[in-house]
Amino acid sequence: MTTESLDAATSSHRYPRNVYVTAVGSLLTDISTEMVVYLVPLFLAGVLKTSTPLIGLIEGVAETTAALSKLVSGYVSDRIGNRKWVAVSGYTLSLLVKPLLALATTWSMVFAARFGDRLGKGIRTAPRDALIADSIDVRRRGAAFGFQRAGDTLGAFLGLAIAIVVIFWFQRNSLELERSTFTTIVWLSMIPAAMAVLVLAFGLEERRRPKAATPTAPQANVSLSLSSFDPRFRLALLSVALFTLGNSADAFIVLLAQDRGASVLTTLLMILLFNGVYTIFAQPFGKWSDRVGRLRIIRLGWSFYALLYLGFALSNAVWQIAVLWALYGLYYAMTEGALKSLVADLVPSAQRGAGYGWLNGTIGLMALPASLIAGLLWQAIAPSAAFLFGAGMAGVALGLLARIKPISQAELMENNV
Repeated sequence: MTTESLDAATSSHRYPRNVYVTAVGSLLTDISTEMVVYLVPLFLAGVLKTSTPLIGLIEGVAETTAALSKLVSGYVSDRIGNRKWVAVSGYTLSLLVKPLLALATTWSMVFAARFGDRLGKGIRTAPRDALIADSIDVRRRGAAFGFQRAGDTLGAFLGLAIAIVVIFWFQRNSLELERSTFTTIVWLSMIPAAMAVLVLAFGLEERRRPKAATPTAPQANVSLSLSSFDPRFRLALLSVALFTLGNSADAFIVLLAQDRGASVLTTLLMILLFNGVYTIFAQPFGKWSDRVGRLRIIRLGWSFYALLYLGFALSNAVWQIAVLWALYGLYYAMTEGALKSLVADLVPSAQRGAGYGWLNGTIGLMALPASLIAGLLWQAIAPSAAFLFGAGMAGVALGLLARIKPISQAELMENNV
């Protein structure tokens, strides 16, 4: 972008087309995903009688699959110079494996469905995030990612609302999820997933990055090696890895609510409240990170997370979990957009797909040990032990994150070329 176009983009309240299209695609995808995802652990535990460690293994392996595919897909999108169709193929795969959940009679079928869904998410996430970063002026990057996250979480809110209506209609306040209810919701969830694929396939525009005139063109220097990235980016990744080791799947919060006596309907209402808070605050916190810096907002979010996980560990009533879960939405709003913006700030445009691949890959790779540790602590000691471990790891990660020096304005503009 030229200086004039940057100024025009900054002064306008509108976002580029790709930001709106990805927000709508994320909204529709999350309507589909959130109709089902929080019911999966209840389906596994209540209908298929699966053990807690095995549930942790299923979630962990699924997220690890996403992690590896995120790393590869981001790098591929850098190499071939096309982010759109890599992303669209990931959304399509997640749609195609959904029927496995409706047909599942064993935990292995649920595992296959979760594996395919997370593989699709892994394929699409890094190219999509890089496409957003390529499309927006550096001075509005946090706001743009906040807007996309708001669309994502609004979809989650709507998806949960639909699931709540279906559950209320079929089984009211039953403490156990019924197979017929779960199957109905899975089939309904395929409608918005199909719509998302169509919106993204026909709505996204590929961003053509300028080629350098010398042999050291950005595409030629694309590498997956971490040695080719800014040392601050590598330190940030290590901080994220340590934090994620204590950040087990949110399925354990679902199981904690059920352990404290919440019905299926009550649990979904709590998640609905969480997504409502996340939706409302995602863009404001994204804009705030543009003004005060990404690192400051991430540190604030991780500190808040540690307090919340301590609260989960000490909770003994459903209403306490409900309050904590609503506040949990603030943690996501603070950190999700800021962390994605930090990657774009630290990584040059030509390597951005690989950069997002490393971020998402690191988070996903740590998800397996995180969920396994949480499942083992839950079963061997107590549910509270899993959350105390998460709070402790957040404290360790915060100490490491404090060592990262902020990026200068000149470096920001250089990386945006």
